[in-house]
Amino acid sequence: MHLSESLPSPASVARAHRRTLLRRLPDAPIVVGSAPELLRNGDVHFSYRQSSDMLWLTGIGEPGYTLLLDAATHSETLFVPKLTQKHAVWLGHIPSRAEARVAFGIRDVRTHDELGATLKRVAPGRRPLHVDAHASRAVRKARPGARLVAGELRDALDELRIVKDAGERALMRKASAATRAGHLAAMRTARAGQFEYQVQAELERHFRHEGCAQLGYGSIVAGGRNAAVLHYFGNSARLAAGALLLIDAGAEYRGYTADVTRTFPVDGRFDARQRDVYEVVLRAQEACIDAARAGLVSMDLQRLAETRLAEGLRTLSLLKGGAEELVETQAVRVFFPHGISHTLGLDVHDVQGGRRRRLRQQPKVKLRFRARLEPGFAITIEPGVYFIGALLHDPELRLKHRGRVNFTRAEGFLDLGGVRIEDDVLVQAEGPPLNLTEVPKQVADVEAVCAR
Repeated sequence: MHLSESLPSPASVARAHRRTLLRRLPDAPIVVGSAPELLRNGDVHFSYRQSSDMLWLTGIGEPGYTLLLDAATHSETLFVPKLTQKHAVWLGHIPSRAEARVAFGIRDVRTHDELGATLKRVAPGRRPLHVDAHASRAVRKARPGARLVAGELRDALDELRIVKDAGERALMRKASAATRAGHLAAMRTARAGQFEYQVQAELERHFRHEGCAQLGYGSIVAGGRNAAVLHYFGNSARLAAGALLLIDAGAEYRGYTADVTRTFPVDGRFDARQRDVYEVVLRAQEACIDAARAGLVSMDLQRLAETRLAEGLRTLSLLKGGAEELVETQAVRVFFPHGISHTLGLDVHDVQGGRRRRLRQQPKVKLRFRARLEPGFAITIEPGVYFIGALLHDPELRLKHRGRVNFTRAEGFLDLGGVRIEDDVLVQAEGPPLNLTEVPKQVADVEAVCAR
């Protein structure tokens, strides 16, 4: 989407979510609280990030709020921090009750000192309350002896949040557009001799420039062998001439994050060996994106990724034998040790869809994301090939996969590090998924961007 396109208001998106949750849990009042502020060191706090559930239900990004929903009375009550002179002097203005009604679209706005009396009215006696972890302490203090229930609320939120509505999709497209701008800037500016953190600074500058003040997760900027570390966070090495640079980074907009990985040559052109490995990963990713359709089981998507990667690695003489055998024996996982996909939304590893969607694990496949794809699911597709010394030199793995993995040849690729290509896709009711990412990834297109 163009960054200038109009976006839904936080209040309108959240209002629809509250109504959906009330229909899902009509039996008892629901209480959800803001995430606490966290100390970084001394009296310095980490940059604040609202809990994802509170964002989904209210759109409020600041700390100190509590939401009460009651299906019996069709009521919504927001409890807000009290205005104090100290807060105004040091931190600036916070909305008054009247301003909060307008900003957040909730008519009944009260201060936290009214929480106890309100809870006593909506949950008299032993009537239960659905309470999330962030509201539990405040509720216990305001309403001692209240009967609190947490599991059903957690499951309901997981079930509802996994399917993205039109408003959420618009916010995810905004995050993706900003992420695209950052990745393009990194491709254009990366040069041998720079430090990884210098490329990171340019990448994240464009995120901020496009209106995304926060990251969905810590950016991975990994040159050469560092790219073989799946969650590399140092970002401090100098980029070597002839190396590949793997960047896994996503901008966050109003809580919704993108999650994109691109791997490209620091010098602007792939050499023959880099291109061969890159094309294996790219072809596997294209096959998995096309397959990510409503009704497919996530574990089958994993098997497809491993099969395509095994076939590609055989052509490079890094694996030997039939693709099915290489998948069954897990020989391919020497080069691809992670999952092909995860859900995406308000969390970079988003909710899993609740108990009713949970599938049993298949033998030998241990995945966090275990569900049948449905329209509205936002997921990543992220195959990779890595040359990890700890795996290639492991004596047990060498014995287990002797004759299947060409360890000697693979050791000659250690300096390449790894290649990962990751896009964010939205599962559609019919046909292939919608790719939200739109960052160049064909070899010629990547080289053209780097050349600028």
